[in-house]
Amino acid sequence: MNIAEEHTRVNCQSEYGTLQKVVLCEPRYMEIQEIINDVQKAYINDNIDRSLAISQHKEFEQTLRDAGVEVIKLQPSKSLPEQVFTRDIGFTLGHQLFISEMANPIRQGEDEVLAQWVNEHNISYKKFSKDSIEGGDVIVDGHRVFIGISHRTCKDAILALKKELPDFEIIPIRFNPKYLHLDCVFNILSPQDALIYPDAFNPDTVERLSSMYHLIEVNESEQFSMGTNVLSIGQNRVISLPINREVNNQLRENGYQVIEVDFSEIIKSGGSFRCCSMPIVRH
Repeated sequence: MNIAEEHTRVNCQSEYGTLQKVVLCEPRYMEIQEIINDVQKAYINDNIDRSLAISQHKEFEQTLRDAGVEVIKLQPSKSLPEQVFTRDIGFTLGHQLFISEMANPIRQGEDEVLAQWVNEHNISYKKFSKDSIEGGDVIVDGHRVFIGISHRTCKDAILALKKELPDFEIIPIRFNPKYLHLDCVFNILSPQDALIYPDAFNPDTVERLSSMYHLIEVNESEQFSMGTNVLSIGQNRVISLPINREVNNQLRENGYQVIEVDFSEIIKSGGSFRCCSMPIVRH
């Protein structure tokens, strides 16, 4: 296989291009074992109804398939209770696939499952082996890549990515790390629009982002129910939770087709549709 052929196998230029191929993992062993965000703190006693989580995840998967998306499913492991959140274990920037270095011990090993699948399909990738970076902190819009500085993604990894991708504008973004990943408080919907939970940022950052995008604000209640963490699948179609009515109304007012899928059990662990999907081909 020549380089040009291989490059066609992974391609992701934005958060909103037409999604063609995505990596999921069934929440077969999903469990809140360690509290790592405020959402999990609220649900630790109830924990996760796995059968309901699996049912909701299947509906999400079918919604993607019905939209023409090819779904790749990683093998769930009993030792990896947060494996459903495939976004964090890797990310595609342009024609390059990166496999993350997971910061928290509870998630280490998820990257190895992805690497095994990638190797089996002869797809080249680059692996962060020292500095932690997770895909939930990486948001791409053409040549511009926003990277959240969090407890999961460190400055050294951002510097390494800058060296690796000289043709991209890498923009570090500070936010309140209690929200875990940047995509829990910021998400790009189109070249013009982005969702934001402004309270997670200092005012200068919000002002800077507002100079780049029309910001659709998410309120505190709907941020808690992962209102920012929608998944764009292309052609102004957005998968969102039905309980986030204000977000969905604003999306529709701004010309988006909202596809509502109940994900209420899975969001108890602090992630929603974007967190649970790792695009490897978008056009």
